[in-house]
Amino acid sequence: MITEDFPKFKVAAIQASPVYLDREGTVDKVRSYVEEAKRKGANVVVFGESYIPGFPIWNLIYPPIDQHGMRKKLYENAVEVPGPTFDQIANIANENDVILSVGITEKDRKSPGTMWNTNLLIDEHGRLILKHRKIVPTWAEMLTWARGDGSTLKVVETKFGALGSLICGENTNPLARYSLLAQGEQLHIATYPPAWPFRRHSQQQYDLTEAVRIRTAAHSFEGKVFTVAASVGLDEVTIETLEEGYRGSREVLQEAPKPVSLITDPSGRVIGGPLVGSEGIVIAEVDLERIIEEKEIHDILGYYNRFDIFKFQLNDVPQRPLWRKGEKEAERRRA
Repeated sequence: MITEDFPKFKVAAIQASPVYLDREGTVDKVRSYVEEAKRKGANVVVFGESYIPGFPIWNLIYPPIDQHGMRKKLYENAVEVPGPTFDQIANIANENDVILSVGITEKDRKSPGTMWNTNLLIDEHGRLILKHRKIVPTWAEMLTWARGDGSTLKVVETKFGALGSLICGENTNPLARYSLLAQGEQLHIATYPPAWPFRRHSQQQYDLTEAVRIRTAAHSFEGKVFTVAASVGLDEVTIETLEEGYRGSREVLQEAPKPVSLITDPSGRVIGGPLVGSEGIVIAEVDLERIIEEKEIHDILGYYNRFDIFKFQLNDVPQRPLWRKGEKEAERRRA
């Protein structure tokens, strides 16, 4: 899937808080940030995990029996694809002539209440070119999101090279990452939440800030690709909303390590950011020709692997609740 030419272009990671659990308000914020990134020369613009309508941080803080109200509000503000809110997002990409990556909580009317942690990749014409659902919700996220499948582990060709995306903890899965690299990925999109509280009042917190840095550099270095990592911001309104539902949320969130956004080159070097904690835009220039030289050192898709020893298989058939008798395999793959 490697393109014949190797364009130079700019990518932007947006670290911003949503208008929490307000779908329409958050779409307006997407529009504002995309316009600003475009003015700064960005060609590819990336938002964080479940940016619309907001990451369900309560999964990590509230007891399960106290989560019903928040989950209902999340579902009410989740996004259908296709649907009116998706059309608005697609128009933002089209109007600003950018490739837009944005995390959403996706819902499907066929099974009310079912949701997925989804990343949308929309091209500069407003066309959906990739809808990736997180294959395994992490830890407490299973209280909200269903599992995706291998049909969305894809790399897509664009005018800015071959793009792939993984969501948060998927970037720790060597096989998920390899599946994209093996398809010729050149620019990797990694999205993350605003916080990941793991313990109360402990010096041994899960260090989200450092974890994102490590994952981002590692994928770039191993695959010899550019990586843009975008985290969601955490603002006072979000903290207040969560505190209303469960006392003690504020302290937990204030103690948690901060979100971070950054961009790395094929050597793993940081070329944009890191932006830690605060809201803002991280921009860097990408020169895909850099990949050629870096692959002289390690090319795990070529000479630096042993395919006679190692074999990897990807099941990319969509999983769904109903298959009709006599349906052909080719039809299933298009489902």
